[in-house]
Amino acid sequence: MLITFEGIEGSGKTTQSQLCARFLQNKGYSVVHTREPGGTVFGQHIRQLVLDPDTNLHHPYTELMLFYA
Repeated sequence: MLITFEGIEGSGKTTQSQLCARFLQNKGYSVVHTREPGGTVFGQHIRQLVLDPDTNLHHPYTELMLFYA
């Protein structure tokens, strides 16, 4: 089963996904909790770059290409 959480920045997706993962684990389910971009060390670096308010992405496709990476 795949469960996704969608919403605007700051809407609580991370909080709710962590609560859901913990709930399912407590029920005995095996859970793989991920987020995008993320899941790898490189993905975490991209996530920090994209979420940093000081990052100036000069072209609209730049962020898209970072997510593809």
